[in-house]
Amino acid sequence: MKVFINPGHAMHGNPDPGALNGELGYRESDVVSRIGEKVKLYLERAGCEVRLLQSHNLLGECPDYGPAIVDAAESFGADVFISLHCNAFDTRARGCETLCYDDEEAGGALAMAIHRQLIETMRDKDGSMPDRGIKERKDLAVLRATNMPAVLCEIAFIDNIQDAALLIVYEDDIARAIARGVTDYQVALAG
Repeated sequence: MKVFINPGHAMHGNPDPGALNGELGYRESDVVSRIGEKVKLYLERAGCEVRLLQSHNLLGECPDYGPAIVDAAESFGADVFISLHCNAFDTRARGCETLCYDDEEAGGALAMAIHRQLIETMRDKDGSMPDRGIKERKDLAVLRATNMPAVLCEIAFIDNIQDAALLIVYEDDIARAIARGVTDYQVALAG
């Protein structure tokens, strides 16, 4: 299986670091970059061919900031597309959610497989971690414009102290969970 991983926002946070936790000094772009590298490693160990690209340029609208994400995924011939993000809202909101274009299509099955592993892992580390579920988002470019099953994982709320601590302390466990979700999806396809 060919897996395309897109850690959200701009590489090194320039020009867009994504969501921030000013109190702890965490930037979404940095957190998801580290998690993405580990997901790549675990998927390669599982026999997947993986490409990872972090770029501010999603559909070709910002060519000065790197390759277009959607074009790169298409030219790679990816079987699945995974975008990694951290949520932010009001410093009190918490939880994990996984987004897909249409939960009745293959992207929904991929979302379910990854989300199940993420929630199990996050709740193992913090029993109060809210499950915000799987949500359809037809407005997101990386879900709308890709031709392969695609998901966007909002792993946790980086602006919430409790969630942010989980993101940092358990980034390896989170990466393993995402990789297991992809291989669970692969097994379900083969079965």
